[in-house]
Amino acid sequence: MTATQRGAPPTGVPFRAFRHIPLLLTGLAALTLCTALSLALGARSVPLPTVVDALFGDAHGRDALVVTGLRLPRTVIGLVVGAALGVAGAVAQAITRNPLASPTTLGINAGASFAVVVAIFALKLNDPVEYVWFAFAGAAAAALFAQALARRAGDIDPVRLALGGTVLQLVLLSWTSAVMLLNQRTLDEARFWLAGSLAGRPLDTLWPVLPTLLLGIVVALAVAPALNALALGDDSAQSLGVPVARIRLAGGIAVVLLAGSAVAVAGPVAFIGLAAPHLVRPLLGADHRLLLPGCLIAGPLLLLSADVLGRMVLRPSELEVGIVTAFLGAPLLALLARKVAR
Repeated sequence: MTATQRGAPPTGVPFRAFRHIPLLLTGLAALTLCTALSLALGARSVPLPTVVDALFGDAHGRDALVVTGLRLPRTVIGLVVGAALGVAGAVAQAITRNPLASPTTLGINAGASFAVVVAIFALKLNDPVEYVWFAFAGAAAAALFAQALARRAGDIDPVRLALGGTVLQLVLLSWTSAVMLLNQRTLDEARFWLAGSLAGRPLDTLWPVLPTLLLGIVVALAVAPALNALALGDDSAQSLGVPVARIRLAGGIAVVLLAGSAVAVAGPVAFIGLAAPHLVRPLLGADHRLLLPGCLIAGPLLLLSADVLGRMVLRPSELEVGIVTAFLGAPLLALLARKVAR
């Protein structure tokens, strides 16, 4: 099977992004609509004209307070977290050459979860703002350990990386459950964060990790051309002059920065990193110079859509977005696994 048949962008093809501008603009329009719905819909629906007036300071009262005080921070966090998870998933799949790879399968989500639960248990934390650095540190430590397991003869083996991350995820999830069972307070405090949610997250939880998140996006976009070469196989990439080990390391750092930041803010939201690249590839192709910008749109579009759906299905109550993405993502994972098996 040739590289082109496997979905890798053929070498020597010029980069003609202008051909895909209509698709990107359509995606941005869909994201704009979804953002408006996120600001307008919920237990208390707000008309779109009132939403616009509230954003520009021309409306006051209860509706304006709901929009600016509750839904605007939630929507902004959803946009940023979704973009980070979408790009992280695309890079994770590229550096492992595994279409089922995501921050979850690399152990990053489980590392963040374990660190937060231990911090709640040992330090008696009770505020999501206090979880941020523990979650980020746990995600980074898990990713580094997974890469250490994947090293062979000084290089990172993509198959060992995926397998090591999966094993690490299972181990950390079992440890997390054990710590939560030790103390009822820890269970009560941690279970809402572990579900993955955009609700109740003030913007104060976003600002500390925003620099690392932006750095992760910059690193990912910088290595995008080299990620195309990795899809051809390590030997082919090296013959093209690509430093495979350094590119895979840089890609891993980008995944840690992006996924660690996202999980630190919103909790371990599953399947966005897996689904976004698979949604974008049939539309924009496998060239990472287009795939990553597409994931910057598809990730928040998926996450905000799931969040709005979670608000509406049990109205006036709501489901956490992590529960909605898990419910919708499980069939997707089964379909992708079947496709890969073929």
